[in-house]
Amino acid sequence: MTGWVDIGGAAELESTSRLEADVDGYRVRVARVGGRLYAFEDRCTHDDSPFDDAPIEGCEIICPRHGARFSLQSGEALSPPAYEPLRIFEVSEEDGRIRVRV
Repeated sequence: MTGWVDIGGAAELESTSRLEADVDGYRVRVARVGGRLYAFEDRCTHDDSPFDDAPIEGCEIICPRHGARFSLQSGEALSPPAYEPLRIFEVSEEDGRIRVRV
C-alpha cells in the first residue's frame, strides 16, 4: 500500500469531470458525483478495457462497450456481463489537490 499520491488539481477534475493516473501499477480514475469523490481502477472487469467516455448515472459507472454497471461506492458489479468488482481506492481533496491511496 502506498502513501497518498497527488494526481491533479480539483479545477482540472471540474473541467474534465475525471482525473486519471497510474498509481502503483493501477490505472486509477477519479470522478466527482454529487459533491463526493470516488476513485476506482480504470478498467472494466469484463474485458479489461478502460472506461473511456463511460457515462455515470447516480453512483454507477456504465461500461460503454457492453453495458456492465458498477457501483462507485463499493465496486460491486451490478449487471452482466461483468461479475467481478472494480477495485476502489481511498481518495481525498486537500488544498485544491486530489490525492489517492492504493
